[in-house]
Amino acid sequence: MKWSEICIHTTNEAVEPISNILHEKGASGVVIEDPAELIKERDTFFGEVYELNPDDYPADGVHVKAYLPVNSHLSEIVEDIKLAIHHLQQVDIDLGRNQMTVTEINEEEWATAWKKYYKPVKISEKITIIPTWESYNPEEDEVVIELDPGMAFGTGTHPTTAQSIQAIEQYINEQDVVLDVGCGSGVLSIASGLLGATEVHAFDLDDVAVKSTKINAELNNMQDLITVKQNNLLQGVNMQADMIVANILADIIVQFIADARDNLKPNGIFITSGIIRAKQKMVQEALREAGFRILEVNETEDWVSVVAKKNQEESGA
Repeated sequence: MKWSEICIHTTNEAVEPISNILHEKGASGVVIEDPAELIKERDTFFGEVYELNPDDYPADGVHVKAYLPVNSHLSEIVEDIKLAIHHLQQVDIDLGRNQMTVTEINEEEWATAWKKYYKPVKISEKITIIPTWESYNPEEDEVVIELDPGMAFGTGTHPTTAQSIQAIEQYINEQDVVLDVGCGSGVLSIASGLLGATEVHAFDLDDVAVKSTKINAELNNMQDLITVKQNNLLQGVNMQADMIVANILADIIVQFIADARDNLKPNGIFITSGIIRAKQKMVQEALREAGFRILEVNETEDWVSVVAKKNQEESGA
């Protein structure tokens, strides 16, 4: 079987939305080539431990690569991808060069081309994420999440995912009820369950994300704890959760802050990530206006996460 490698030369800001577009169009795994990885200082605590080849990385910007089977619909799908990416400019996302190349490769090359990018990665003090094909011996008290990046949404090593998991680890309590909005691969839902939540509800509008979350939940024996539903943000949801996590774009976060407040218990925690630095103030102001208190703001590279607490008086008590 032959495959086409779709490579988009873009910006770090556009990585997440472009990745989502590629997943929606049927991509089997997405690879991010960011030259910042070549110069990043890595300690022995967080991060992957394997050699990176500079020849695989662009001199500037970021490469987002995906793999689609060669068939009679490929040219139409490629045009749909181009159009969807172009529309991102309407929500003020900087696309940078926005150059796309399409290269045909065989199945054997495809398998090694994308699997070499995924290795075990330590995300937080407790959590390590591994792809399904890697063997790994965890240390004492280390919590392992096994993911299948071939299903879509990668292995959860993006800075926004790491920020979210680190915040979950810090603020979650035993017996918590957690809502994961825009669940993607389900990695935040799985992390919540492994770190003590007894009930997790995962929502995503994309049916690929719903399927991916269900499969990854089963891989980690979390299928009885995590309930997955196709849903537009928190529309129609009526629960009282201890924590809500959302690793999605800032412009989407501000659309459901009121719903998040209504679905949180008094003093409940709202963890938001996927925010570019330029839109940090917008998200923080929207949170405060809705009755949240900002607990902390964390920055990694160009990405920001905000942890907020629902004010006691906002509960109506």
